[in-house]
Amino acid sequence: MIMAAAFWLGARNKTDDQWVLRSLEVRAQLTRVLSLVQSAETGQRGYLLTGRETYLTPYHMAIEQLPPALDRTQELISDNSQQLQNIARLRRLIADKLDELRITIEDYKAGHSDAALALVDSDKGFQLMLEIRQTVTAMQATEDNLLAGRQAAAGRSGFLLQIGVAVAFLLICAVGLLAVRFTRDAFTVVTKSHDRLIASNQQLLEQVSRREAVEGQLRQAQKMEAIGQLTGGIAHDFNNMLGVIMGAHDLVMRRIGKGDYAIERFLKAATIAAGRAATLTQRLLAFARQQPLAPQPLDANKMIVGMSDLLQSTLGEQIHIEIVTAAGLWTIHADAPQLENAILNIAINARDAMPDGGKLTIETANASLDEAYCRQNPEIHPGQYAMIAISDTGVGMPPEVAARVFDPFFTTKPAGKGTGLGLSQVYGFVKQSQGHTKVYSEPGAGTTMKIYLPRLIGDAREIKHIAVEPIRTGDRSEIILVVEDDSLMRRLAADALHELGYTVFESESAANALATLDRVSDVKLLFTDVVMPDINGKKLADEAVRRRPGLKVIFTTGYTANAVVHGGVLDQGVNFISKPFTLDQLAAAVRSVLDS
Repeated sequence: MIMAAAFWLGARNKTDDQWVLRSLEVRAQLTRVLSLVQSAETGQRGYLLTGRETYLTPYHMAIEQLPPALDRTQELISDNSQQLQNIARLRRLIADKLDELRITIEDYKAGHSDAALALVDSDKGFQLMLEIRQTVTAMQATEDNLLAGRQAAAGRSGFLLQIGVAVAFLLICAVGLLAVRFTRDAFTVVTKSHDRLIASNQQLLEQVSRREAVEGQLRQAQKMEAIGQLTGGIAHDFNNMLGVIMGAHDLVMRRIGKGDYAIERFLKAATIAAGRAATLTQRLLAFARQQPLAPQPLDANKMIVGMSDLLQSTLGEQIHIEIVTAAGLWTIHADAPQLENAILNIAINARDAMPDGGKLTIETANASLDEAYCRQNPEIHPGQYAMIAISDTGVGMPPEVAARVFDPFFTTKPAGKGTGLGLSQVYGFVKQSQGHTKVYSEPGAGTTMKIYLPRLIGDAREIKHIAVEPIRTGDRSEIILVVEDDSLMRRLAADALHELGYTVFESESAANALATLDRVSDVKLLFTDVVMPDINGKKLADEAVRRRPGLKVIFTTGYTANAVVHGGVLDQGVNFISKPFTLDQLAAAVRSVLDS
């Protein structure tokens, strides 16, 4: 009961203190209200005397701050009916005063300065200001009386509180002595509960560890399933191509053994199969983001318009193509042939989704991807991008199919109608170019695929499509040094260059190649593999050019993570031809470098 009384006295003392603080705040609010009214009048007088707008700053501030100040004052005196009557009168007086100030200011602004000064000389504003001061003084006097009584009450409750606290302290000491008696028992209970908590926590950790292990096994199983799908698709396609090549080879050997040289169709079949195998390899490298890119500043609008004839001939007359280009499209930094190939791949998929014909729309636009979008798509960073959207009016895709369109060897087409690598190649190219892809599709409503490529500050280069030229051969006076550690590949490259009319020397290593350079003084071109067991092709080329300034170099490789390709992008000024290459490609590359 004593403790309850002490708490009651404490609450009463706190209440009395709050009433004292309330009276003090009422006085402060009244002083602030009066000050704001005076500031408004001061601003008006300054403006009427000078005509300068800066003098109206106190007036505008008072107009803005007076309503909340009056509301706060009324809230504080809401328990006092007399003060409520006073605040109501004060509101009316202030409203009349502000109207008087407003009218004089408006008259002055309208050019009626005489009317404004006449209103001031009428002493109406002076009388209103006098009544406002009297009302504020009366309200403050009332609050002073309330303050004196409240301070006295607070003093009494504080004294009683001190007595109550002393008595409560003595009682707490007595209770403390009793509490010591039960502490040991309570400590024992807490210790046992703590031990049980530790045991429960250990069990929980073990369960979490087992769950993580199971999730790891599940992720590994999913990874192996994806690898199995990928390798299965590769094995299926390569077996078909190798079957054609091996079968054609056997038939050629059999015909030649009989003296029959009608083997052109077998050689053509083997060549087509080898070309498909090379294309498949390039698509796999694109999906793995390992293809060597040669990016350049591009204007996507010009590139797409330049593709219109190719798209129309590829898609057929039953597909209507519409190209909508955005004005002022940002320049991008991308590999032009790969971007064209990506757009063509998407267009072919769109054509297959419109078997009865339809409309293909290619649009461009500038896009700024913000933090909110990138939080939903964490593989892309916020920034400015040029967007290429390709839309069709085809059959569309359900969500579960749209979620897998970029998976390698995933296709909804019938057997023999698609490899399932076209969109995988698009995905790999866009990611390797630091871009982003997004698919929007609904069954029966068509599909839109958007490609976002980063903006590049600078001017775009014009894309020139070079017409196919006949094979340009060389001269026996032009000597080429072929460096390749694989004997079959080295022999084939040497024979091909010899067939093209060049004089060829072969080397299986960098050391042998440098010795040949020292021995043969007229070597014009170094044709070297990049990945070799002793010294890579880049280091060999650097040393060769140091010994023989002016020596031309062409690099070749089938593996892109090497010394001349960094981040999937060819180093500046590097001449490169990717394995496997055709005779036409080799002839064009060699001639281009020698003639440069």
